[in-house]
Amino acid sequence: MKADVVLGLQWGDEGKGKIVDFLTPDYYMVARFQGGPNAGHSLEFNDKKIVLHTVPSGIFRTETLNLIGNGVVIDPVILMEEIDTIEAMDVDIKSRLLVSKRAHLILPTHKVIDAASEAAKGETKIGSTLKGIGPTYMDKTGRSGLRVGDLLSDKFDEYYTALKNKHLDILKQFDIEYKLEEEKWMQAAERLKTLKLVDSEYEINNVLSSHQRVLCEGAQGSMLDVDFGTYPYVTSSNTVCAGACTGLGIAPSRIGDVFGIFKAYCTRVGSGAFPTELNDETGEKMRKTGREFGATTGRPRRTGWLDLPALKYAIMINGVTQLIMMKADVLDDFDKIRVAVAYKIDGKIYDTLPYDLNTTNIEIIYKDFEGWKTKISNCKSYKKLPVAFKNYVDFIEQETRRSLKVISVGPNREETIIR
Repeated sequence: MKADVVLGLQWGDEGKGKIVDFLTPDYYMVARFQGGPNAGHSLEFNDKKIVLHTVPSGIFRTETLNLIGNGVVIDPVILMEEIDTIEAMDVDIKSRLLVSKRAHLILPTHKVIDAASEAAKGETKIGSTLKGIGPTYMDKTGRSGLRVGDLLSDKFDEYYTALKNKHLDILKQFDIEYKLEEEKWMQAAERLKTLKLVDSEYEINNVLSSHQRVLCEGAQGSMLDVDFGTYPYVTSSNTVCAGACTGLGIAPSRIGDVFGIFKAYCTRVGSGAFPTELNDETGEKMRKTGREFGATTGRPRRTGWLDLPALKYAIMINGVTQLIMMKADVLDDFDKIRVAVAYKIDGKIYDTLPYDLNTTNIEIIYKDFEGWKTKISNCKSYKKLPVAFKNYVDFIEQETRRSLKVISVGPNREETIIR
């Protein structure tokens, strides 16, 4: 059996949580493969809204196992707070949540280093969520990190102290005051030990070998990938499809469908390139209508029109087989809808991304569409959607050479159209 992948094709916040929750009934396991509590996957159902940061978005489906994979970095405090919130909704989370022993732990000192490093960058700051994600991945690649499995070792205190002292030496270069919430962290770490800690690479491969379906859930978006995103304004992990292999321990040959999720427009949080950004009334209208504020940080998101060169790039890198459009309803009241179809750089026209999107002087070439000017969240099937909206969809399919299989016309599970 193949493992299908759900990931974002833009700068994150595409609506992956809703789609994973929507698709989950068709899968035996949902497995999160990278990122950490910098993620904010929003789900709305039964008149409730919840934001998940570490727990996979299939947790509310009673028959589905959920796995936090080795590629994820875990803050025990945030994870336990999240679990408490979920359990308060009468969800038996411990029976359906597995945690990889190989996942790395975010220490209190990681968060302090993150904040100090970001502050020291001044105007060049990248827009970190200050959750300690970057420093934790640095320790991982530097081969000095702590993993979940280390919690079970008799030498854990020794390992923890050694890494903490390394961090304290680093912090000497910053002129800051800080407080470490170690007691709270240690209490949460003890609770983490009571969960099902597993050799996740065996768990997921055994599921696939028993002909059960797996859905791999990514965090952030492809344009934030540490290798292929708008570097250096990126996250610290591989958000693209290849990250599912390294973040879960499955072979490339076991990847099946790749569901690429994008908004009908674009958003971005933090610093970095955003070619179609709108710093005007149109952008503000998009932000307010779409409730574009970070689920994790609360920060206002930057907004802009759909960027086809960036979208086609992400489709190529990920090997996307099916497209999913989110938040189309946000554009219901716009007279004109614009799509960036090419970049003009130094007098030449390109439909590909330049090496450095951050510093390249780009002029956007747009194609304009008539707005549909009607509330599409009331539509229960594709044939009920207005012609102007279908024209928009047809153009995207023609340009990307991919079928648009799912269209979200509202935040709730039910407000989803399958073609």
